[in-house]
Amino acid sequence: MSTHMRILVPAILLWLLAAASPLAGAEPTSVDVHVLSRDAKFVGSGVGGVRVTIADAATGEMLAQGITEGGTGDTDLIMGEREHGKSLITGDTAGFSATLDLTAPRQVLVTAHGPLGYPESANTVSATQWLLPGRSAGEQGWILELPGLIVDVHDTPALVQLEEGEARVEVQATVRMMCGCPLTPDGLWDSNEFEIHARLMLDNEEITGSRLDYAGEASEFHGELLLTRQGTYRLSVQAHQPRTGNTGAVDRPLVAH
Repeated sequence: MSTHMRILVPAILLWLLAAASPLAGAEPTSVDVHVLSRDAKFVGSGVGGVRVTIADAATGEMLAQGITEGGTGDTDLIMGEREHGKSLITGDTAGFSATLDLTAPRQVLVTAHGPLGYPESANTVSATQWLLPGRSAGEQGWILELPGLIVDVHDTPALVQLEEGEARVEVQATVRMMCGCPLTPDGLWDSNEFEIHARLMLDNEEITGSRLDYAGEASEFHGELLLTRQGTYRLSVQAHQPRTGNTGAVDRPLVAH
């Protein structure tokens, strides 16, 4: 074999290998994902962020994953009257960014689960969309809306003693929007429009229940339940925002003897 041929054959092999590679001609394609609490602001670091996954919609192949980081965004921009075409995203708005190498249009499934700091209140949302090589997902990226409310019960005993056949159980709960935004009377997120109840369940039957009222501090609600029977109960605190359909609930065991 001549010297010319010895040089030419490896060069052809390298070209064929490059052409067969799945990344041949791939274009970097940026994807920014933001998760917006329904009727509120963006879900970010303050509540533990949201886990975001980006997968091939047809095969399920994982392409990227991470957690949203940053702030809840500009209140006036998000909650005020929106100007058509104006982005809701500012420099510190929580989000997750990834760069995918695409050789052809690809339909992807984006899934968001959170807030991670409150696993009992976490919800999951997802959406599919086509990505084009080298084309971004838009000026403000993808915005997924996350419904729900953060509900957290605290300072409530797990064991109570009936005295003279009864016991009063105080229930203290914190209820917030999924972004961590606070509920206050006549505030931007008006606590008056939320229905918050505590229920004691025994064998899936409600034994007693009570509305929880605003306790004087942002997002804090308080109520009292009267127990007249021994048993192993399930304390269920449930929150509902009728206007938007946002809901949240958390259960705790409670034993009365």
